[in-house]
Amino acid sequence: MSVAELRSVTKRYGPVEALRGIDLTIAPGELVALLGPNGAGKTTAVRILLGLAQPTTGHATVFGRPPASHEAKLRRGALLQVAKVPETLRVREHIELFSSYYEKPLPIQETMAAAGLKGIENKLFGDLSGGQKQRVLFALAICGNPDLLFLDEPTVGLDVEARRALWARIRGFVARGGSVLLTTHYLDEADALARRIVVINQGRIVAEGTPAEIKTRGASTGLEDAFLTIMNETAQSVEEVA
Repeated sequence: MSVAELRSVTKRYGPVEALRGIDLTIAPGELVALLGPNGAGKTTAVRILLGLAQPTTGHATVFGRPPASHEAKLRRGALLQVAKVPETLRVREHIELFSSYYEKPLPIQETMAAAGLKGIENKLFGDLSGGQKQRVLFALAICGNPDLLFLDEPTVGLDVEARRALWARIRGFVARGGSVLLTTHYLDEADALARRIVVINQGRIVAEGTPAEIKTRGASTGLEDAFLTIMNETAQSVEEVA
């Protein structure tokens, strides 16, 4: 049984068709990387699975429930690219507050350990480095003991060391049986973390497979080359149809 799925989903904003009949599934314990250029439809797909937008046609489910349902919300967490929390609260206070929203949250110390926050529990959020802030936001995403995480550009703006540290936290979540939908513009990140890669462009899924399978689409062994090849093929197909 899938953890989350989109079935024949389209989404229109007036004359703009952001999604064009896509099918997407996430299995238990699977990390899926959703890749595509800006405006491809990635954010729209994530918003629908979070219950923040409704499909124009087709249907979406999370744990067999509507994405906006209370049952679905209790079993998923999210670290979104645009996320703000009060800077005058301490790290522990943030986690205690967010944990109180859930019926069966992780123990505070377990959340702290999973996010690598030992030693900064009493610091104000506003005094943290960029990498530390992202680890706190990751902690807020997992403190409710979710089975599914949505990670939207989780390492944007971080230095190499901070990125790799957060990768380790994400791998730890998956190793414990969690599922993840990751969107990222860092192709090395998708290559390092994903079990399966889904490439979307102009509202359609244009490639899907393991990182190794996707890389066979390029002239070299790199994911970046394969991604560019797929984008070029998509552009040529659109021109031929036009």
